[in-house]
Amino acid sequence: MNFFVSFSNFIIEAADYLWNGPILVTLLLGGGIYFSLRSKLTPILFFRHSLKLLSKRSTSQKGISSFESVSSQIAGIVGMGNISGVAVAISLGGPGAIFWMWVTAFLGMITKFYTCSLSVLYRRTSSNKNFGGPMYVIVNGLGERWKFLATVFCFFGLLGVSPIFQSNQIVEVINSVIIKDNFLFGNKFYSDLFVGISISILVSFVILGGISRIGKVASKVAPIMVFLYMCTVFYIMIIHYNMIIPSLSLIVVDAFSANSILGGSVASIILIGARRASFSNEAGIGTAPIIHASSQTENPIEEGLVSMIGPFVDTIIVCTLTALCILVTDSWININYACIYGYCTKIQITSGIELVAEAFNGSMPSFGSYILLFTTLTFAITTLFSLSFFGERCMAYLFGEQNKIIYRYIYLCLIIIGAVSSLKFVISLIDLSYGIMAFPTIISALILAPKIDRLSKKYFKKLK
Repeated sequence: MNFFVSFSNFIIEAADYLWNGPILVTLLLGGGIYFSLRSKLTPILFFRHSLKLLSKRSTSQKGISSFESVSSQIAGIVGMGNISGVAVAISLGGPGAIFWMWVTAFLGMITKFYTCSLSVLYRRTSSNKNFGGPMYVIVNGLGERWKFLATVFCFFGLLGVSPIFQSNQIVEVINSVIIKDNFLFGNKFYSDLFVGISISILVSFVILGGISRIGKVASKVAPIMVFLYMCTVFYIMIIHYNMIIPSLSLIVVDAFSANSILGGSVASIILIGARRASFSNEAGIGTAPIIHASSQTENPIEEGLVSMIGPFVDTIIVCTLTALCILVTDSWININYACIYGYCTKIQITSGIELVAEAFNGSMPSFGSYILLFTTLTFAITTLFSLSFFGERCMAYLFGEQNKIIYRYIYLCLIIIGAVSSLKFVISLIDLSYGIMAFPTIISALILAPKIDRLSKKYFKKLK
C-alpha cells in the first residue's frame, strides 16, 4: 500500500512538473524556434496555398483526403482546452497570456509542417492503406538503432491518448448544467455510468469504422462546430462591440507590461501562454502526424502545409474567440472567477469553464449555459473520435496490425471507466504519458529536418 501511495505521488508530481515546469515548454518552443529559423518562415508565407490544397482531388484509395485529415486533426485538438484552458490562462496570466499563445501557435504551425511532412515521407502501406506517425519516422528515417524511441512513443501513446479525462469532463459538464443534484436512478454512480455508456455507444458508431469513417464524420462535424462557436461569440461581441478594440489592445499591451498579474512578470506570462497553447494545439506531441500519414496525398510537403491549418484554427481562431468572449464581457475581472489581483488557489482555477459560463450567461441569460453545454460536448466528443485512432496506431506498432481492432473495444470500455472515475492518479498518468510523447517526436524531427528542407526548397521553387 505504501509503495502504491508513493508511486501515485511520484506520477502526480512528475506530471505536474512536466507540464508546469520549463522542460516540456522549452522543448516544444525551442523546437518551433529552430524549425522557424531553418525554414525562414517560408511555410507560413505559403499558408494561403495550404488552404487551396484542401480542395485538391486525388484518385488514390489509400487513405483519407487532405480535408478529412485536417478535419480529423481539428476534431482531435479542439476540445475542453479551447474553452476552460483559455480561461485558466487569463486567470493566471492576465489578457497578455493570449498574445503569447498566438506566438506559440505560429511556432507550432512550423513544427507541424516538419513533423507531418516527415510522417508522409516515411509512412508505410498495408492492405492498400497508408499509415505512419513518429514511430515510423524514427524507424524508417533514423534506423533500427533508434527503435527504442519509437517504442517509447507508442508505449506512452497508448496511455496518453486514453479517453478517460475527456469522458470524465463530459460527465462533469452534464452534471453541472443539466442533471445537477437530480441524479438518474437517484444515485450519482449509476447516473454517471448511464451517461458513460451512452457516450461509449455514440462513439462506437464512428470509431468502429476506422480512420475512413472518422475522417468522413470529422469533415462534416468539425467545420460546423467551429462555425457555430464563432457565431455565438460574434453575437456576444456585437452586444459588447465597444469593448472589442480595447480588449485586443489590452492583450497586446499586457503581454509586455504584465500589469494584470501580481508581480508584473512578463516571463511568467510567456510561460503561461506558451504552456496553454502547447497543450491546446498539440504541436510537437506527435498525434497530428499519425492522422496526416493516413492521407491520400503523395507529396510530403503538401501534407505538411495542410497540417498547419490545425493549430491555426485551434489557437488563432477558437482560443482567440474564447478570450474575446471573456474580455469583452469583463467576466475576467470578477474575483469569484479570476484571481488577477491576488494569489490564485487551486480551487479558484480548477473549473475554468465557469469563467466562460459567466460570459455566456451574462450575454444570453436564458440560454447561454445550454449553448455552452452543446459547444463543450461537441468539442469533447469529437476529440474522442480522433484519440481512438492515435491509440489504435500505437497498438498496431507494438503488437501487430492484426491486433489493432482490439484497441477500439478497449477504448470504448475506458470511456465508461472515465465516466465514473475521479482518480487524480489516472489523470496525472495520462498527462505525463502525453508529455513524454513529445520527446521522440521532436528529437526525430530535429535530426531529419534537412530532408524536409531539401524537398521544400524544390516544391516552393515551383510555386514561385
